[in-house]
Amino acid sequence: MTDLVNKYAKEYYEQDSPTVSDIEYDRLFKELLALEAQYPLFKRPDSPTLRVGGSTEKRFSQHKHKTKLYSLDNTYSYDDLKLWYERLQKNFALDKEPELVCELKIDGLAISLNYENSHFLLGATRGDGVVGENITNNLKTIKAIPYSIPSMVQSLEVRGEVYMPNDVFESLNEEQKKNNAKVFANPRNAAAGSLRQLDPEITRSRNLSMFAYYGRIDSDEIKITSHSQMLEFLKSQGFNINPNYKVCKNVDDAIEYCKYWDVQRKSLGYATDGVVVKVNDFYLQSEMGFTARAPRWATAYKFPPEEISTIVEDIVVNVGRSGAVTPVAVLQPVYVSGSTVQRATLHNFDEIKRLNINIGDRVLIKKAAEIIPKVICVTEHNSDKVSAFSAPEFCPSCNTRLVPVEGEVNLYCPNTYGCPEQIKARIEYWASKDCMDIDGIGGNIVSQLVDKGLVTTPADLYKLSTDDFLKLDLIAEKSAQTLYSVIQKSKNVTLARFINSLGIRHVGKEMSELLAKRFLTFDGLKNAAYNDILSIDGIGSKIADSVLDFFSNSYNNNILDELKNLGVIPEVVDNSNMSQLLQGLTFVITGTLTNTRDYYSDLIKNNGGKVSGSVSKKTSYVLAGDNPGSKFDKAIALGVKIINEDDLNQMIGVKNE
Repeated sequence: MTDLVNKYAKEYYEQDSPTVSDIEYDRLFKELLALEAQYPLFKRPDSPTLRVGGSTEKRFSQHKHKTKLYSLDNTYSYDDLKLWYERLQKNFALDKEPELVCELKIDGLAISLNYENSHFLLGATRGDGVVGENITNNLKTIKAIPYSIPSMVQSLEVRGEVYMPNDVFESLNEEQKKNNAKVFANPRNAAAGSLRQLDPEITRSRNLSMFAYYGRIDSDEIKITSHSQMLEFLKSQGFNINPNYKVCKNVDDAIEYCKYWDVQRKSLGYATDGVVVKVNDFYLQSEMGFTARAPRWATAYKFPPEEISTIVEDIVVNVGRSGAVTPVAVLQPVYVSGSTVQRATLHNFDEIKRLNINIGDRVLIKKAAEIIPKVICVTEHNSDKVSAFSAPEFCPSCNTRLVPVEGEVNLYCPNTYGCPEQIKARIEYWASKDCMDIDGIGGNIVSQLVDKGLVTTPADLYKLSTDDFLKLDLIAEKSAQTLYSVIQKSKNVTLARFINSLGIRHVGKEMSELLAKRFLTFDGLKNAAYNDILSIDGIGSKIADSVLDFFSNSYNNNILDELKNLGVIPEVVDNSNMSQLLQGLTFVITGTLTNTRDYYSDLIKNNGGKVSGSVSKKTSYVLAGDNPGSKFDKAIALGVKIINEDDLNQMIGVKNE
């Protein structure tokens, strides 16, 4: 364990090329701490728990810091932040809540600047906290670092974080690609690599910047008693301090700050991965002191991880309902953004080439829009000789030769009506919640029905008997009756759901609702002219063409006739009583309400409003119930008005009980 944590520390602090995420490193670090506490005799002298950072780079001369540059302990939840605060109050017998200062934790490289008689003398990296690298000449190229300061101070040390702005990072990587040079994984690595150049002109060309977060004056020339006062002093001397710092009266105030910036940080022009929370009063800081590696009076709250590393155990190929063949990475299970992830889309085979990814590689993954796992990049290639993954020539389901489609990057299986995986995907989609909402007809049941030849089209579902379900694995009499019943009950569904269930290309839930609202009946849509479809606000030529293509297909029309004969008839839309009280307003729904989200979504739409899945500046209102999630926090950050169920009812004239 010690060797593993030392390896990851070396990659991060010395090589600027980490292969694991911060949260994974912190988890291993805490595990090592626990083992050392349980078995102290086995604690090694080279344990990373005794160090602050990494060793120094031998290309630069060494500089011993006047005082140690400590690391910070990390917290990953608001409960942990509260525990840290309560522990301070208890351990130091404080009679009142200590004031805190919150600052954004900049994802860059920590440095120390030394000023003598108000002039910049020497600058160094943190190194191991005791000895760093003298990179003075490189630091002098950074415009945010002043050569001299206006106040006459005999000796001043300023600590800060050198970072690379996001736009500079993107431009740098584009230039690196053109020159076939190393592409940096993130702005932090790029900043660290830029500071460790032997040629200062290279550092100058990288347009780095710095935020100062600490100052220490060795004499009593200037009286400063708190961290916030020191920040303002540094600002007056020409240093960049982060303008978003805040003095908080207690931990609850600090948590509100963390919540705000967890959302708002995405609008910043630089990378930040958390919030540093410090006791403001210098006297209290000195009373609380330090552990071997970190101050007791400060901690870092880390934002929930958006990226985490894992191993690609396999690459498999999925066939979707449209026939698109998609590569998927099978991952070593890893916990990210609230759930365990075992698979991540690779989108298409061109993406595999772009990522240069193969089985056994270590990769970074994230959840796109906090839902769909996606591979971002390879951080470490598999050292074993594994032949490169290549796109298949034939469909893995039906062995039909795959074909490209002009203007698209995907390969497709053209065996639309005979490919088992396409059939399964279409039927599973038909039964899904946003479509016919047939509870219990999921992937396992659908797979068995197709494999046993009982179902090949959605219409076949309505021909099934209870006895047919008894032929499936692990299905008893009661379950068979339930499945038969829910299928029969789905026959009279809303027109919008029925349209969505058909799986018309480019037509999803929102488009289906627009089509239903415009044509009112299924026959009205089926017989619609091109210009009638195109006249709907929000529908373009691609969707209009797709709708006409669907209804001109004889196979599709045969299934539609069969469904009608089986009694699957969508409801007629009645617009006569539709209110326009919410016309032009967009709502987002979050939290636990007294009725279902679908109920409130329909209520809003039936009164002329729109419902969106994400909060933006264009959102009119957020309808929030109990335990709202990140949408609630984002609404606060963007200044979007938040309402409850009673407020909504008042808006549409419904009396609250």
